[in-house]
Amino acid sequence: MTIEEIYPTADLVGFIDKFSKAKVLVVGDVMVDEFIWGKVERISPEAPVPVLEVQRETRVLGGAANVVNNIRALGGRVYVTGVSGNDDMAKILMDDLKRIGVDTKGIVRDRERPTTIKTRVIAHHQQVVRFDRENKAPIPESVTDAILKYTRSLAGEIDAIVVADYGKGVIKAGLVGELVKISEKNDLILSVDPKVENFHFYKNVTVVTPNHFEAESSVGEKIVDEYSLLKTGQLILERLSCKNVLITRGEDGMTLFEEGGDVVNIPTVAREVFDVTGAGDTVISALTLAVASGATMRDAAFISNYAAGVVVGEVGTAVVTGSKLKDVIHSAVNGKDGLEGIGATRRKGVKRGR
Repeated sequence: MTIEEIYPTADLVGFIDKFSKAKVLVVGDVMVDEFIWGKVERISPEAPVPVLEVQRETRVLGGAANVVNNIRALGGRVYVTGVSGNDDMAKILMDDLKRIGVDTKGIVRDRERPTTIKTRVIAHHQQVVRFDRENKAPIPESVTDAILKYTRSLAGEIDAIVVADYGKGVIKAGLVGELVKISEKNDLILSVDPKVENFHFYKNVTVVTPNHFEAESSVGEKIVDEYSLLKTGQLILERLSCKNVLITRGEDGMTLFEEGGDVVNIPTVAREVFDVTGAGDTVISALTLAVASGATMRDAAFISNYAAGVVVGEVGTAVVTGSKLKDVIHSAVNGKDGLEGIGATRRKGVKRGR
């Protein structure tokens, strides 16, 4: 097995300049991310727990809606379909989507379930606890039908579909199967940000982007070295019959497994990691936009790696703009800000056994 240094095959910034022409539909679990910010200076006399002095509260788009927000911030044209409740939080969700210029007619309101809210308590820039208000039961077939009807109405206009699965009931095997058919019929990119328990749904997609732990869980084996990493990626490729697998590995960067057998290891570019909340949303957004703009999957992975490197340096659910991403890549190319170029390693001819 040979290892050699490789670099992006094209001008990455040039693809970012084309993001404004790419059209992407996000299908998945839309939600609201709520943050309660404060400081802790004492322990409760009632129980051995910290007392948070609340200083402010914020709400932002979360889940699939954060993928929408990322694509929009990067400059792409984006549509969304999913389900919300018929409650006050749904109004906040809809208003926030409209504020960033996204049409909400693809979101189905279901009176039988609440709008999903994830509340994170942040003390001194560190997450202390999270609590979720949600209904994870599978959505009714009538709602699935409405989602598919909306998707088919856009199929001739869009370049890609992102499946943003957070296990809140929207993504089901039948829905993904229909999305695959729609994508194949219309020559669309189909990207999946996965949920472990639903891995078997994602057959025949363009790319799936599990993180390190999701990849391990999907095959039932720990990634402890290069061999186990290679074995895991190849197993996912085989089991899903998908074209690409991009495993995000935190401080170890990303590893891209391509259908032809090449494996590309992309080192991390994050200088400081404060919060990984929403990093996966940024990866799938930038990756899909880049491929929709003409990049190879490999070049798209480089672009998404730089985008993720920005958002993990922020506390809370964050996004990166297209202009910021271009600045980061320019700095990397020029060796500024501690980023020493944009190389990666490639392992050719990976064997399926030891």
